[in-house]
Amino acid sequence: MPLRLSLTFRDALANTDRPLAGIWVCTGSPLVAEICAGAGLDWVLIDMEHSPNGLESVLSQLQAVAGYPVTPLVRVPIGDVVTIKQVLDLGAQNLLVPMVSSAADAEAVVAAVRYPPRGSRGVGSALARSARWNRVDDYLQNADDHVSLFVQIETAAGVEAAAEIAAVDGVDGVFVGPSDLAASMGVLGRQTHPEVVAAVRRAFDAVRAAGKPVGVNAFDPAAADAYLEAGASFVLVGADVALLARGSEALAARFIPSDPGTERPSY
Repeated sequence: MPLRLSLTFRDALANTDRPLAGIWVCTGSPLVAEICAGAGLDWVLIDMEHSPNGLESVLSQLQAVAGYPVTPLVRVPIGDVVTIKQVLDLGAQNLLVPMVSSAADAEAVVAAVRYPPRGSRGVGSALARSARWNRVDDYLQNADDHVSLFVQIETAAGVEAAAEIAAVDGVDGVFVGPSDLAASMGVLGRQTHPEVVAAVRRAFDAVRAAGKPVGVNAFDPAAADAYLEAGASFVLVGADVALLARGSEALAARFIPSDPGTERPSY
């Protein structure tokens, strides 16, 4: 029996009348990914750039979240044609590619997600989960319908080229990363610095003028609210590892004496 794949993140954004809120999944754990997928958020981002994730763990997490009404994106570590091919073959339908700073960067990434003659993606659908081992009718002919591509602007150069990046055919949306942007602007670790915020907003304006949705990473609720008011269509509002870190710290603060002279019990 022919199978149908899920709708893409491009479709989810086109079919909603509100911004979509998501969470980073950085632990590499399918169990944690499943917990996050069932939390009621709109999307989860499985990260390969700054997390202990390889192909096997990404596959397990995609399988773990598949039963929930949430859209998974995978952030590849780099816009490399081989890595992109492998992640797509795992069945990832939505990709986020970091460090795209020019239209040429974006065009190269678009080529990597498309089959020839429009691109350079290697053909292995009969062997891969992407086409469910040839159980999806006409996957090769309709692959573009099953894949959405989002690129990440994280440098000052990327902000200046935001309009050209967003205008590239095959780029379905742009995600702005204030952390690396701050570093590129000489204010490392200061994502809410006024100049960084102004640069993010300039990128927003350029991407929206090109008719593409724009998103941003904003763990601080006040920053997230401000970016939503500025026109963000999708926002990452937290991360599994950050929630665990802050939650466990809160437990320690509640139950462990703060007096440095007080001994902790040994077990």
